[in-house]
Amino acid sequence: MLTSEDYLSGQVLLIDKPLHWTSFQVVNKLRWEIRQAFKLKKIKVGHAGTLDPLATGLLVLCTGKMTKQIDTFQGQIKEYTGTLVLGSTTPSFDLETEIDSTFETSHITADLIHETTKQFIGDIEQKPPVFSALKKDGKRLYEFARAGEVVDIKSRTVSVSEFEITKIDNLHIDFRIVCSKGTYIRSLAHDFGKALDSGAHLSALRRTKIGDFDVKNAISVEDFIKNLAP
Repeated sequence: MLTSEDYLSGQVLLIDKPLHWTSFQVVNKLRWEIRQAFKLKKIKVGHAGTLDPLATGLLVLCTGKMTKQIDTFQGQIKEYTGTLVLGSTTPSFDLETEIDSTFETSHITADLIHETTKQFIGDIEQKPPVFSALKKDGKRLYEFARAGEVVDIKSRTVSVSEFEITKIDNLHIDFRIVCSKGTYIRSLAHDFGKALDSGAHLSALRRTKIGDFDVKNAISVEDFIKNLAP
């Protein structure tokens, strides 16, 4: 059982983020629970890489003096699994927003899907989704998007070392991706649809690894709280 001194001196916590929670909500919840359990006035808690509310999986949290290592963890290679849906797009590139366009899919074959993944391996250029927490002129991009304002978003170079199609179920495509820091899987899904001369959006996403950290070793928020009582 960890003590207050353990958390203050620094711990790395592997949490399996639940669906619909923001990464910030997880950090706030665990910080509050640690403070309450050990009657602490304050303790530093931060996460090493945001997950969207509609994504689940590995969230690496650092407490106390280990928060100094957050940048190191953030820069490590990440692995994701997920599902994209062909033939339609959404403004957010996922299910946060409604479908805004539909596209022809009759020309898409399994061979074409597998062949197209090759275009996305290596260093690629992508634009972050307009519905994202990145800042421009002091505002989050999603603030502009929700206000209906058009924003010029610069593309960035990211690296994808593995892009594997694990299942094809009609228009639903399951995949596994290993990629660098800063890669937006929503953007990759959107661009993948374009590359197929169609459209696509992300319907599910799960982060499975960050560097040597694996979601198999992560616990739920509820289990963390249960194990916390001193």
